[in-house]
Amino acid sequence: MSKSTGSLAAHSSVLDNGTAVMVMLLLVDSLHYVFARLLLPYLPATTSSFYYMTIATLEIALFAAVRRQIDWQIFRKNAKFFLTIGFLIAFATSASFAAVTYIDPGTASMIARINTLFALGFGLLWLKEKLVRGEKIGAGIAILGVFVISFQRGEVGDQVWLGALLVLGSSFTYALHSAIVKRQGGHIDFTNFFLFRMVTSILFLLLFAVGLNELVWPTGWQVWLILILAGTVNVVIGRGLFYLALRRLDLSILTILLTLSPVITVLWSLVLFGETPSLQGMLGGTAVLAGVILVTTSRQKK
Repeated sequence: MSKSTGSLAAHSSVLDNGTAVMVMLLLVDSLHYVFARLLLPYLPATTSSFYYMTIATLEIALFAAVRRQIDWQIFRKNAKFFLTIGFLIAFATSASFAAVTYIDPGTASMIARINTLFALGFGLLWLKEKLVRGEKIGAGIAILGVFVISFQRGEVGDQVWLGALLVLGSSFTYALHSAIVKRQGGHIDFTNFFLFRMVTSILFLLLFAVGLNELVWPTGWQVWLILILAGTVNVVIGRGLFYLALRRLDLSILTILLTLSPVITVLWSLVLFGETPSLQGMLGGTAVLAGVILVTTSRQKK
């Protein structure tokens, strides 16, 4: 009995430690494009997105069912909201998985940090705020960095622009989903919000896969292992840690700390695939990260 109590206490102390949560979040957050790259040889992007999100949805549904927390009235009352964010998440996920066909995971992760600027833009649109000088400069540097990455000479740059465009599209739609959730989803019970968010996402991913004639059944234990790991680590654990960190840190601070994520993604990519960003990609990615940090620090001061 005392051993069980001690184990629970140790687990709780880890979750209450903001530094430990942040370290775990950085490790998990850096794996999104790595999992996308791991699944690339086995399945089309939309199909792998559908299966890994479905696995995560089943895990969340099982958790909610065991705790008897599923409330379908919440979905019925907020169906339009869930269908809207489900479509945006499905598009963002499938686009990000498709991006690694044309661009290495490290560079994709660096470009994806520009979602901070998209989120800022939605705040300006809805809250009618004005940018201070540091925010303008930071946004300009980050946008310049994306252009540096996208337009590379020679064979390496033949389709890099397409990968960058897919990442930008994914980042934009995910930031839009986040803004909608911030404005309209704060009152919804978290477990049911997370569950119905996932259910509508896999519905649209299924429609995308069928519409593109890409829906195939995964074959081989390797692909199933990657799908289960991706769903569990990238969605269930990753999103859980994100919200846990969000409760312990200011959003601006969390955004700055997450700019370290692409660095870890580059290391994962090097170890697993032997891929590293080109010199031009590294320079552009550094500009994106520097611009994002300048924007978030300027916003915090304001």
